[in-house]
Amino acid sequence: MSKVKFYFNTKTLKYEKVQMRVWDRVKQVLSYVAAGLVFASISIFLAYTYLDSPKEKQLKRNIEELSYNYEVLNGKLNQLNYVLEDLQKRDDNIYRAIFEAEPIPDEIRKAGFGGADRYKQLENLTNSDLILESTQKLDRIAKQMYIQSKSFDDVIKLVKNKEQLMKAIPSIQPIDNKDLKRLASGFGWRTHPIYKITKFHTGLDFTASVGTPIYAASDAVVETADAEARGYGNHVVLDHGYGYKTLYGHMSRFAVRAGQKVKRGDIIGYVGNTGTSSGPHLHYEVIKNGDKIDPINFFASDLSPEDYAAMLEMSEINNQSFD
Repeated sequence: MSKVKFYFNTKTLKYEKVQMRVWDRVKQVLSYVAAGLVFASISIFLAYTYLDSPKEKQLKRNIEELSYNYEVLNGKLNQLNYVLEDLQKRDDNIYRAIFEAEPIPDEIRKAGFGGADRYKQLENLTNSDLILESTQKLDRIAKQMYIQSKSFDDVIKLVKNKEQLMKAIPSIQPIDNKDLKRLASGFGWRTHPIYKITKFHTGLDFTASVGTPIYAASDAVVETADAEARGYGNHVVLDHGYGYKTLYGHMSRFAVRAGQKVKRGDIIGYVGNTGTSSGPHLHYEVIKNGDKIDPINFFASDLSPEDYAAMLEMSEINNQSFD
């Protein structure tokens, strides 16, 4: 019940009751209602601005969870890409280098996908930028992994070929030389023992008595076993494959014939003094793709590091050859 209000009438000098008209009461009620509406509006505005509804709270939790999962997925994709790049570097710079194969060009490894409409169906999705970026990254990784997988298939083939190559590369000394005293002349410019002129010596000379066994430097097929080449006398040429051949000159006699297969360490003949020779010795050459190269580089697996260093030093002495 509303309070009764009085006012002081100066004419009658008495307190008289305030008589409120209906309109005054209506205005009073309307003012209360307006104030309530303003307060309610402010309250609702503040509530919607700073307070979340249960549905909004659930949506925010869903967004946070999705964002976290996206970050985890993106991190795993980056980690996968890092591992893949490491494999690619190893493939190009180690595996393929070992097997003398060309690295895969970047334009092949990282080539893009064709077709402008490849990702069109993703453009109108919610968070399409994130989905599109992740999908493109995943596609790039998948393609590079496929290329790397094919590359490893090639490396496996190279390994198999390399096993045969390692058997083919000349790798031991052609005569028994444990004391390292039989190397008489090295590869390079030397004084010819007969013509007394400086001439390029295309192999190594090992001194040994007539009849000393000569060994195949690696697995091969006997290409030549005769005395037809001028200067070499009785000589044998072995074809090891992969562009490698070895020549053994001035033999006293043969232990093989043309067309015969031999293994590393098999006896192929015996030291002699035939052809243009100034004394019993073996003239030994290594030929790669038709070029005569220094045989001293092919003894590392047959010698200790110290013995190989000593052999290398002896081969560089500028002296007179035996042929």
